[in-house]
Amino acid sequence: MGEIEDAIERVDREAFTKDPPKTLKGQIGYLLKQMGGAKAVAQELGVTADSVNRYRRGARKHARADVAAKIDTAVRQRWQPMVRKRRQKQAAASGGITVETRARFGYTSSAGSTDDGRFRRLTVHLPPTYAQRLFDARDTGASDQQMRQIIAEGFKEIYFQDGGGRAAGLSDVTLNDIDYLDLDY
Repeated sequence: MGEIEDAIERVDREAFTKDPPKTLKGQIGYLLKQMGGAKAVAQELGVTADSVNRYRRGARKHARADVAAKIDTAVRQRWQPMVRKRRQKQAAASGGITVETRARFGYTSSAGSTDDGRFRRLTVHLPPTYAQRLFDARDTGASDQQMRQIIAEGFKEIYFQDGGGRAAGLSDVTLNDIDYLDLDY
């Protein structure tokens, strides 16, 4: 996962109204209900169906570290999908998305101005259209670079050009060398 997809996942986890199951038996039970059977869960986790059934019965109390991480990820991806969808739908319809980052911004501009990239710490609220584009890109499997470009376009319009009030000659903004990136919606 890239930085932007990680940030979206963090926001989604913060939206949970109830914590996901913590025990191995509880997590496996949840995955079995969601996926319909031990064979499907086993395929997702990269273990055998017998192992999944041992986890379910409690015959194995602990999974290997790599399998435990896969189980946790699989549960969190499926946990409270309606809560996540509702928050994303609200951000895309009316709320927008706030991006806080420290990154190197480069840009192409008219003659006579500098286009040297430099680190900036910015917190910018982007309109709902950018939130929708970002969620659509994520859902279609876009690369982290493509999602960065969506955010960079939003920064260009809202921050650098101030909604069309300045920097009219600015034609391209890039977002590079991300130190940190956090989203809120």
